Amino acid sequence: MIFYQLDYKRDNRLNLQKITIMKNEESINPWKTLTSEKVHDSPWIGVTKHDVLNPNGNPGTYSVIHFKNMALGVLPLDKDYNTWIVGQYRYPINKYSWEIPEGGGKWDVAPLDSAKRELLEETGITAQKWTKIQEMYLSNSASDEFCILYIAQDITIGESQPEDDEQLDVRKLHFDELYKMVQNGDITDSLTVAAVLKTKLMLLEGKL
Repeated sequence: MIFYQLDYKRDNRLNLQKITIMKNEESINPWKTLTSEKVHDSPWIGVTKHDVLNPNGNPGTYSVIHFKNMALGVLPLDKDYNTWIVGQYRYPINKYSWEIPEGGGKWDVAPLDSAKRELLEETGITAQKWTKIQEMYLSNSASDEFCILYIAQDITIGESQPEDDEQLDVRKLHFDELYKMVQNGDITDSLTVAAVLKTKLMLLEGKL
């Protein structure tokens, strides 16, 4: 990628040409795929090994993790700005993790419906007001995992309905305390960090 310093006062036509070049470069895929082989498949992910030519034209291998469900995260907020987080042991990192309610949703199901299900399963909470606050890719150098984050308000508390393979602890705390946990690095889950920081920004801007 080539970056240009633009000086509109000096030469508008030249600068417009440079902007066009930058846009064209952003739309061109510099990788060339030679062969592809699926090397792992499970109900949740697939791994494909690609033999490629990299952007410099050199041969290499790029393995990509395909996620079969989208990731969903929900930050519930009551009228006093209390929220609920879920604690569980995460096998891949071998650590206990506090997180907002989150999980996976099938691509043929409306994301909001899946988010409502996850919130109910993990906390027993239902909500009347839902706000989508962020869409993002979680690790785009290695996977195609796509995520949507929501804020849930006007909530009602009920009984949680965890899945058979989940051992969850549910904790109620004020949003300000959760924000401090993110700021202090006590919470490192990416969905939670993104949701909390975006919610904090929206609160400061008076959008919630």
